[in-house]
Amino acid sequence: MPDKLFDTVVVGAGFSGIGFAYHIKRKKIDNFIILEQAQDIGGVWRENTYPGAACDAPSHLYSYSFATRFPWSSRFAPQREIHNYLKQCADSFGLGKHIRFGIKIISASYIETTGTWLLETQDHETYFCKALVWAVGQLNRPKIPNIPGQDTAGHISFHSAEWRHDVDLNGKKVAVIGTGSSAVQFAPRIAKLANALTIFQRSPGYIRPKPDLTYTPKQMALLNAFPILRKLDRLKFYIVNEYRFLTFEDEKRNRLAQAGFRASLSRQVPDQNLQSQLTPDYPLGCKRGLPSNEWLPMFSQSHVTLETGRISEVKPHGIRMDDGRMHPTDVIIYATGFKTTAFLEPIIIKGRNGLPLAHKWEAGAQAYLGMTVSHFPNMFILYGPNTNLGHTSVVYMLESQFRYISKAISHLLKGHRSMDVLEEVENRYNMDLQAKLAKTVMVTGGCTSWFKNEAGKVINNWPGFSFLYRWRTRRFNPGDYRID
Repeated sequence: MPDKLFDTVVVGAGFSGIGFAYHIKRKKIDNFIILEQAQDIGGVWRENTYPGAACDAPSHLYSYSFATRFPWSSRFAPQREIHNYLKQCADSFGLGKHIRFGIKIISASYIETTGTWLLETQDHETYFCKALVWAVGQLNRPKIPNIPGQDTAGHISFHSAEWRHDVDLNGKKVAVIGTGSSAVQFAPRIAKLANALTIFQRSPGYIRPKPDLTYTPKQMALLNAFPILRKLDRLKFYIVNEYRFLTFEDEKRNRLAQAGFRASLSRQVPDQNLQSQLTPDYPLGCKRGLPSNEWLPMFSQSHVTLETGRISEVKPHGIRMDDGRMHPTDVIIYATGFKTTAFLEPIIIKGRNGLPLAHKWEAGAQAYLGMTVSHFPNMFILYGPNTNLGHTSVVYMLESQFRYISKAISHLLKGHRSMDVLEEVENRYNMDLQAKLAKTVMVTGGCTSWFKNEAGKVINNWPGFSFLYRWRTRRFNPGDYRID
């Protein structure tokens, strides 16, 4: 709505935006809106509808601690349930009047004289706000590699995050490029349909058992009747997952974990050549771990092929490798992840004196506590730089941010014009953070991963236990900011 000044504008209505809105409402801040570019809430859980889409963190841990009552059907919830969970939360939090759909922000500019932000939309509307909160996530822009011939060969092709449900894969020759989290979930499902399935692997991942189970009606009734059972289940998996981080720092633990993986691999994949191809050449934790009970056994099926060579080009009748071999193909599915390191792009964001955020982050995105950036007053980021996790549920991290940012905004709205994190505070924090990261396998492991930018700097992940982040963000300290 042009010319109306909101106390807070939240951009994005996924896990971050919905959870944060709950917290600012509790702070008695009601003059806020949530701008969502789609026509529904949900973020990645609205967009990713591929077969087998599910969370790789247990449902009771991958949910808000302040909204645990939901009839999860299984320990690891499928996509549809998570999406429905977020809808239920938005309704129960009373957010309907605050959400505006179909609003795509293309630019945001800080107005120095008034201490406000001006947001412009694709449809040339403008919004003004005192506090601006980005809740757009890290996994929202599909990445497709540039392969010669892919646009002219005539194949049906799509990214896993933009699944073509109108494409019938029955009896087709299907190529899956990529072996990350999405591929591990959907490939075993489409292997049951395809006449031939070829998996193109750049590097293998560490597959761990997925302790999934479908809740019986009696178990569901008990979980919903007794909140303590949900809390205990949440606590159990929180402790188990936090313990996993120890393998990221301790070489002996890491070697033991690698040995456990190799033993599991040999049980599930009898063929020694396949075992070799599916064994990572880097330490566990250097890339994201992949929970699955179906991925490894899939390769023992006669119509499933693992290809580890380099793709040369896409031809009308298949995919050609560097050595000249050809894989006949009808459908290509890209499971190649997202543009994770270009935070907030392609939105044009300008702070004090018109400073572009892209310029500020030229050497890699960074923020104080992953949430505030110097020279960009009154601006906050949820799930920002170095707040992702490789060992447990990111929702725990988000809740730490909800509390911190809602406290900061409450302070700002007590008659202050602007709140800008001190540059020396931001830089000191990030120097310490990078020093801690340097001791983990995310850096020492030598692999490439979506945790890093092109220069090899880890800009996505937190370097320790999630409870340490909770401790660091437990209080909002005005002394860290220049407040006018």
